Amino acid sequence: MHFPVSGVDVSPIIPLVVAFGVSFFTSMGGVSGAFLLLPFQVSVLHFTSPAVSPTNLVYNIVGIPGGVYRYIREGRMAWPLAGVIIAGTLPGVFIGAIFRVKYLPDPKHFKFFVGCVLLYIGARLLYDLTARARARKAKATELEKKFKERAGKRQDGDKSRGHGMIRTVKFSLTNYTFEFYGENFSFNSLLLFLLTSAVGIISGTYGIGGGSIIAPFLIAIFGLPVYAIAGAALLSTFLTSIVGVLFYTLIAPVYAYTGLAIAPDWKLGILFGIGGLLGMYCGARVQKYFPAGVIKLIIGVVILFLAIKYIINIF
Repeated sequence: MHFPVSGVDVSPIIPLVVAFGVSFFTSMGGVSGAFLLLPFQVSVLHFTSPAVSPTNLVYNIVGIPGGVYRYIREGRMAWPLAGVIIAGTLPGVFIGAIFRVKYLPDPKHFKFFVGCVLLYIGARLLYDLTARARARKAKATELEKKFKERAGKRQDGDKSRGHGMIRTVKFSLTNYTFEFYGENFSFNSLLLFLLTSAVGIISGTYGIGGGSIIAPFLIAIFGLPVYAIAGAALLSTFLTSIVGVLFYTLIAPVYAYTGLAIAPDWKLGILFGIGGLLGMYCGARVQKYFPAGVIKLIIGVVILFLAIKYIINIF
């Protein structure tokens, strides 16, 4: 099948299967998997024009709702957390889109940029598995055990469904505290807003929506449990992706003189998105039965491999 915008020739089954496999695992860690699909498009499908970034965002728009639905249904959506992330990342998406078109149209330079972003994401996830990181987050580790135990009881008919829901205790400009499985988690909401503003620029340039960068920060720096933040990270990625796709589409005529494809390849993006929709729904559904450490290890190793490959190639 030929995709005219990207110039790619590939069987439609391949985007569906690849997106399903990627999103199934990454959605368990609170990320959509777009950060891994972009390297697949660049290196395997040879889709290297700026249009690959908004095409990746189309994948998010189609694929994420299934995972978000599962987290909302189970009461695992931290709404104030999602709001802070969205408010911070949205302005940066606009800046990132312009930066991608004006300064990173060259595939070689864009791959190096992608490699640097992936290097950070992978390193943070793997650091989270070290003894030092575990010692700093003993409460979150204990909560993960409680969560899996409770999930098992619910399978046997446990009636206390509300016990596993996220409950907001306090939300202000400088503090957000929520309760999850009898434990309180708190962090500076203003600090997170400033952090997500910078992340928005990176995600708008890359075409990932921001969740894959924010989630490791929430886990490794703020000490929040992966089971509690996954829904908020996915929801914020979904909304920022919508804005990103619209903006790339609007600026495409402005940069038509460059001869570059800038607007998304909707056909290819929707195919990836359908696979991602199924994968994220399944991943969100079974996340509670997978050890958090295994989730992070699998994602982290794959990311680091890709990062090193892209960074070395520029030399």
